Amino acid sequence: MTPITEVEGRRVALSNLDKVLYPETGFTKGELLHYYASVAEVMLPHLRDRAVSLLRYPDGPDGQVFFTKNVPPGTPDWVMTAEVPRSEGPARMVVVRDLPSLVWAANLVAEFHTHQWLVRSPEEADRLVFDLDPGAPATIVQCCEVALWLRERLAADGIEAYAKTAGSKGLHLLAAVRGSSSERTSEYAKALAVEAERAMPRLVVHRMTKSLRPGKVFVDWSQNAGRKTTAAPYTVRARVAPLVSAPVTWGEVEGCRGAEELEFLAGDVVGRVRESGDLMRGLVEGRGVGELP
Repeated sequence: MTPITEVEGRRVALSNLDKVLYPETGFTKGELLHYYASVAEVMLPHLRDRAVSLLRYPDGPDGQVFFTKNVPPGTPDWVMTAEVPRSEGPARMVVVRDLPSLVWAANLVAEFHTHQWLVRSPEEADRLVFDLDPGAPATIVQCCEVALWLRERLAADGIEAYAKTAGSKGLHLLAAVRGSSSERTSEYAKALAVEAERAMPRLVVHRMTKSLRPGKVFVDWSQNAGRKTTAAPYTVRARVAPLVSAPVTWGEVEGCRGAEELEFLAGDVVGRVRESGDLMRGLVEGRGVGELP
């Protein structure tokens, strides 16, 4: 029988809590749920008012991995949903706005991915994102070099950037923007990616072509498209170990000399949050929000 837990007055069914999701570390589903409950205070502001795509891996990263974008069958009626535009017609998606919703969604065993716009105004992008993806033998160390260049370039346009690990190999840069469409944001991001390649031709590539990427950092600007989603801050990734897409300071980016320095497991992130709170708090508070030139 599936146990029922009460979370802030909501009854949430939890299942298979002893199931090992990450055999390499022994990390269980129960530990995954505990992690999300522990970081909910800092994670929820990054999810609230955004439709979520759930990259599910119910049998662990080595099992079947699949995206759930529409509202899953059996979703409780107290979980917020919203109609969102799609090229093939509008669809209804989940919006995680509180702890019960977060725990319910985490029980599905999923990465949390969000758009760069709010459900109340899908026509306006309020986030700018760059996904810095290293091609071996390049690592996150080279991503940090590129991130520092992009940080300064964005600052020149009055835009403040925040960094987080991808939770896999690379680095994500996010910034708050206003008064722009997803199309315009994509154009701007592509222009900066091209500019970065010209400034650092031996280090950066802006095209997805795999043959161009060994030893370089692919500056993926395409996730600014209205239909695209990006791994949310604090989500655990479906990788060999329970690595987290964790916010980092610019001091950590500047000082990175080895890939292991910016690898954070779920337990590490709980400690970091306890010590420093949300390192991307300014992003959700609108500090450094910019208008695209």
